[in-house]
Amino acid sequence: MTIAEVSAKYGMTADTLRYYERIGLLPPVPRSAGGIRDYGEKECGWIEFVKCMRGAGLPIEALTEYASLCRRGDETAQARLDLLTEQRAQMTRRAEKIDECLKRLDYKINEYYSKILPAERKIAGAADTARD
Repeated sequence: MTIAEVSAKYGMTADTLRYYERIGLLPPVPRSAGGIRDYGEKECGWIEFVKCMRGAGLPIEALTEYASLCRRGDETAQARLDLLTEQRAQMTRRAEKIDECLKRLDYKINEYYSKILPAERKIAGAADTARD
């Protein structure tokens, strides 16, 4: 597949794909005789992985390190596992914070007219008298 086809398929710009390749996040993409990038199954697999991990908030630096370790072979298997395990732990902590926020928002939404709006009115009234 050409870079335009891959770009359309994965919803990523061609510039992003080139950047990911340049920094080693993607393996070098084979080229046609005319020098056009020719993405195959292996490269697309990496793109899917990177897109998923980036969408979940993993930093480019961690993914680049993971890709570099992969290219070095099985001798880095434990280091790769450790990296993935640490990223998962960080993601779990972020998910817990998001869950706390969602619970707070749910409370505010469910109790808005009975509790939140009256409290906001009191605060707004206090602010009005403080300005006087």
